[in-house]
Amino acid sequence: MKKFLLFLWFTGFVCSAMSQTDPVLMRINNKPITLSEFEYNYNKNNSEGVLDKKTVEEYVDLFINYKLKVEAALDAKLDTLSSFRKEFRTYRDQQIQPLLVPQNRMEEECRKYYDRMNANLQGKDVILPAHIFLRVKQNASKEEQIKAKERIDSIFQAIENGADFAELAKKISQDPQSAPKGGVLSWIGPNQTLKEFEDVAYSLNKYEISEPFLSTVGYHIVKMMDRKELEPFEELKPGIARFLESKGIKSQLAAQAIDSIASKGASNKSVEQILDEETERLCAEDKDLKYLVQEYHDGLLLYEICNREVWEPAGKDTLGMESFFKNNKKAYAWDKPRFNGMIYYCQQEKDIKAVKKALKKIKPEQWVSTIRNKFNKDSITVRMEKGLFKQGENRNVDILGLKVKKLKPKPIDGFPYVGIVGEKLKKGPKNWQDVSAQVLTDYQRHCENLFVERLRKKYKVEVDKDVLKTVNKH
Repeated sequence: MKKFLLFLWFTGFVCSAMSQTDPVLMRINNKPITLSEFEYNYNKNNSEGVLDKKTVEEYVDLFINYKLKVEAALDAKLDTLSSFRKEFRTYRDQQIQPLLVPQNRMEEECRKYYDRMNANLQGKDVILPAHIFLRVKQNASKEEQIKAKERIDSIFQAIENGADFAELAKKISQDPQSAPKGGVLSWIGPNQTLKEFEDVAYSLNKYEISEPFLSTVGYHIVKMMDRKELEPFEELKPGIARFLESKGIKSQLAAQAIDSIASKGASNKSVEQILDEETERLCAEDKDLKYLVQEYHDGLLLYEICNREVWEPAGKDTLGMESFFKNNKKAYAWDKPRFNGMIYYCQQEKDIKAVKKALKKIKPEQWVSTIRNKFNKDSITVRMEKGLFKQGENRNVDILGLKVKKLKPKPIDGFPYVGIVGEKLKKGPKNWQDVSAQVLTDYQRHCENLFVERLRKKYKVEVDKDVLKTVNKH
């Protein structure tokens, strides 16, 4: 009995110590959120380089709002959608799969690749050649072959007389990859290029230039830029690793690791099941990984719930945006007048009045199609730019629409006559469509705030003020 009581005391002590190490900072809808999770998010969003840094107190409300939206998404079972599960698993697997590869496996692959490189060199150097290349088609006529030979000989003669090899390569060489670099190719070893080219290149000393020679694709003049023995493995390892990663080696090794895990299991498990179990294991060992995976999981839910409940409905609610604009009209006022309309440029002077007459009694949203159908049907005789202009954005609008003096008109080449339609707005936009992008953004933010208010009423939020005081102080 005493042993049993001692066990209970010890278990309680351990649990208490663990909770003190990572205490519960808040509960949202009775779900605990630990201090470490909050600190992970707070520190990540307030790191060096973040312009709008928040204090802990300021960030708490933002974090609660974030978690409330996630809770709403979970209640709506958005995490069960196949589209969500597919996107989340894709991201999660990108994080988890490389961690399943034993650390020495990547080193082994790099070493294998290096050993193959070394073996392929057959005791030779690696070389850095440059060339001037003239293409000769395999079915070229005798006349074309003679012309190419005469030209490559004249280029070689110019080099013999002191012409710069790199400059000639840039101007004359028909190799589009190397020509801009003065003819310089990549470092190569044996059996990596045309045999005729390799035989000549390997016969050259550093900075030596070959005579013209013919390969199966055309004529070359080669200059040996550098040659050296293969560097030691440790020196080349970072570059080899990057190359192998670009070829998908990590995915291949991860697949091998998963196969190995599956072969050791008692029953046949799918790749998905194995990744689920390994994710749980790795996240239990690494809190940063745990919160990184959770951050993406919650972020997807946040986007989906906001899109469904706020952004998409608000974007379709034209009556709501109109009402919001009327109630907040002062927020869209400006200190200087703007011009709302269209500036247009004509090839013929007579079209200035014709365009204005055609647009006089129709709605602004029909202006562009009207000009296209009446004046630009067969060819473009009128160019136009429609929008809400503030002073300084368009010189011709400043002159004709905003009546700014001491400026000279600036017509478009080929369209010397300038006209304008629309109106000058002195204090602010006339209706919400004039500033629709800004109104949409503000209205969506307003709807999001209302959504959060509803969630705060729906879900219980508790914050431990004492634990909050310990953020980043333990």
